[in-house]
Amino acid sequence: MAKTDHILPERLRPGLKLVFCGTAAGRQSALQKAYYAHRQNKFWNTLHKIGLTPRLFTPHDYEKLWELGIGLTDIAKFSFGMDHQLPKDALGAQAVAALKARIRKAKPKILAFTSLNGGRKVMGPKAVAGEQAEMLGETQVWILPSPSPLAANHWDIAPWRDLAKAVAKLGAV
Repeated sequence: MAKTDHILPERLRPGLKLVFCGTAAGRQSALQKAYYAHRQNKFWNTLHKIGLTPRLFTPHDYEKLWELGIGLTDIAKFSFGMDHQLPKDALGAQAVAALKARIRKAKPKILAFTSLNGGRKVMGPKAVAGEQAEMLGETQVWILPSPSPLAANHWDIAPWRDLAKAVAKLGAV
């Protein structure tokens, strides 16, 4: 696979109010070419429960999120699998710098990492769930508990609800 082939399409553009960022596409997402595609992943159900989508979207509806002012990306754009399976550099300094550059260019109002591990790769090892004090350029940063089935024992919807309240305060795109 060429280094220019993203596992999942980049879903960033200027004017978005919210961008979700995972660490890397999981195996099911890579196979299905859709974000958060594992059937036990809580991402899509949670978006609907907290009011960010008007109906329950499926992973293959991911392109429709732009209509709601929501984008999607990953730190590791060229690798897939569980974090511990990724090549050592997939979440390294170069991948983090590339993500920061993409976010500074697109300037979403909020960037939300969908795992503590992903958030810590970018915001530092002591970062905790919730809204971060530090911004990326003009973008607020949030770190959320992972919706992955592998992180079920750490699941907490409360930070996701807090994020939805912050997004609601932004108003229409």
